[in-house]
Amino acid sequence: MALTTYINAGVFDGIGNLDLPRKVRYKARRKAAVQPLKKDKTCRIGRTYADYVLFREENPDTPVVQMDSVIGKKGVDEKVLLTIHIVNCHLMLAFIRERNSTASVIEVFDKLKLKLGHDDFTRIFPVILTDNGSEFSDPIPIEMDRPTGEILTQVFYCDPNMSQQKGACENNHEFIRRIIPKGRSMNPYSQEDIDLMMSHINSYLRAELGGKSPYDMFEFLYGNDILGKLNIRRIDPREVVLKPELLLKQ
Repeated sequence: MALTTYINAGVFDGIGNLDLPRKVRYKARRKAAVQPLKKDKTCRIGRTYADYVLFREENPDTPVVQMDSVIGKKGVDEKVLLTIHIVNCHLMLAFIRERNSTASVIEVFDKLKLKLGHDDFTRIFPVILTDNGSEFSDPIPIEMDRPTGEILTQVFYCDPNMSQQKGACENNHEFIRRIIPKGRSMNPYSQEDIDLMMSHINSYLRAELGGKSPYDMFEFLYGNDILGKLNIRRIDPREVVLKPELLLKQ
């Protein structure tokens, strides 16, 4: 341990920082930002990407959703998005959160389970693939119906630093970045703003969907009532806006 550490602690009577003429000229070091820690370090057991591949081989017809966070401006007091991409129809949901924490992710899923009910939740979200972000490190409350203990979905993790394993989600983030550029604070936005943005994104016609929109494809697979519960509405394709102007605040 450095001698200055003992002096700072007052171990030596009569000797302080003013007795060290060089030290008093030093600027205080900037404290490193507190890094979020994984709540459950064993969360990947039985949920690795290899486990996901095996599951898909055994259940090839089971729909998959991909989950991620989208950060605007970095900072502990900055809002972030949770994105959930439904791969079979390219529809993406997004939820604004006050902070990037496990609790905020679990809260989103608690609300989804309540809104959709048992049958629709398990039908739309049977498998979730995500990355190794600390906000996703408590999977059991996501998977489980907490009142009954029933497992409703299964969470799997990509390999470390292999975000391309959930490439559909990553690619769809490009639409969000057209409206909320990287580095822009999300603090001014409400969930209503995010719902509006996602309604425009999900109404955008896609060549890979045969000229249909993700809204059209989801409606065909799951029905219009669920879209209403998810606060996604159809926007006339001629009126879709994918620019920052969509969410300009007065």
